[in-house]
Amino acid sequence: MAKISPVAAKYIVTADINISGVVDRPDVIGAIFGQTEGLLGNDLELRELQRSGRIGRIEVNVSTVSGKTKGEIIIPSSLDKTETAIIAAALEIIQRIGPCNAHVLVKKIEDVRTSKRQFVISRAKELLQNLTDTSFPDSQELADEVSQSVRQMEMVEYGAEKLAAGPMIDDSEEIIVVEGRADVLVLLKHGFKNVITLNGTSCPETIKELTKQKTTTVFVDGDRGGDLIIRELLGVAEIDFICKAPDGKEVEELTKKEIHKALRGKITAEQGKLDLGVNDDGSLKEEPRPNRQFKNQRLPSMPPQSQQAQPRPPQNGRLPPPRANPQPFNAKRPLPLRGSGKQLVNSEGKILKDAMEDLFGTRGARIFDSGMKVLGNVPLSELNATLKSLSGGVYALALDGEVNDDLAQLADKVDISHIVGTSSKVKSSKVNVLTEDKL
Repeated sequence: MAKISPVAAKYIVTADINISGVVDRPDVIGAIFGQTEGLLGNDLELRELQRSGRIGRIEVNVSTVSGKTKGEIIIPSSLDKTETAIIAAALEIIQRIGPCNAHVLVKKIEDVRTSKRQFVISRAKELLQNLTDTSFPDSQELADEVSQSVRQMEMVEYGAEKLAAGPMIDDSEEIIVVEGRADVLVLLKHGFKNVITLNGTSCPETIKELTKQKTTTVFVDGDRGGDLIIRELLGVAEIDFICKAPDGKEVEELTKKEIHKALRGKITAEQGKLDLGVNDDGSLKEEPRPNRQFKNQRLPSMPPQSQQAQPRPPQNGRLPPPRANPQPFNAKRPLPLRGSGKQLVNSEGKILKDAMEDLFGTRGARIFDSGMKVLGNVPLSELNATLKSLSGGVYALALDGEVNDDLAQLADKVDISHIVGTSSKVKSSKVNVLTEDKL
């Protein structure tokens, strides 16, 4: 037999065959050609179609289990879909193969061009991706690259120390002080031209002079090194605002959105001192010792003689008998604090009023002992924990914020007599709660 040329198949017919007996592959192929011969006419004769290359090589895969044969018939076709469907339907007329009954069922007709089309699309995507990666950038990328290089060119050397800075340092009324040159480049890239670097850990004289003339914001990394730089600048320069990168990040690593978010969340220098627990010179504050808090506590003032309890007059010339089991004096029992009647004297009111003026805008609180001496200043976020740790000895409290029920209840537990805040939501409390306008 002559060699048949390969078929450029467009469709593949797949059919299942079940035979109630044992047959071989040649038997199945012979049945296909023999039982379809003359059925569809000369134009659709399988032998002629295979000889002309319009039907490819018929594949038959069979296996025998328990005396029965099962298998699969695969016929590639380059006919149109109508003729292919006719050929596929003709397979189902086969009822016997050899001496055995058989049943053929066409499972599917697959369009080979669909899988080829999917391959073409997949390969085209890969080629386009490679082309995009290796080709020239688009106009926006070119504009961004040129803009970034121009901003880097805009960086100038400022002052005697030749500090890296933006071009608007002299013209702007506000400046941003950062740690290093890389931080200046990042901020210039995102449009901040009033930025200048410390160029180290020590504060240059140029920075000190600028902070006296302009509103200054310090923008440092979110680590301990940033805290140390803030403490140094608070001691040697006139800082107005403090801003930190998110914890564990450096300014040069931030995106534009993160930079804007951090600058919007800047705090005043006074609040920064409270948060860091430092004095005006940047040194750490000494923690108040709880065992000293009763040192200046005053004894309660005695009520006027007219208000003191008078002894009962003797009956029939006899004194009343003493009480049974009189309660002994307990030296450890705390004496009632002055002001337990919830009344402030003038001097106390003046001290609290001055404290409210000092705390304005700091979001902090000032704690007083019974002698109206300051035990310390704490941020509002740490106030509750501080009061619990002191465990008493607090007479009055002034805070730059609202007094709520939780704070009033805590103050009652630790025997605080007076609380002064900017506003109050407390409806009733044993503690004397005042607002600043009532002092």
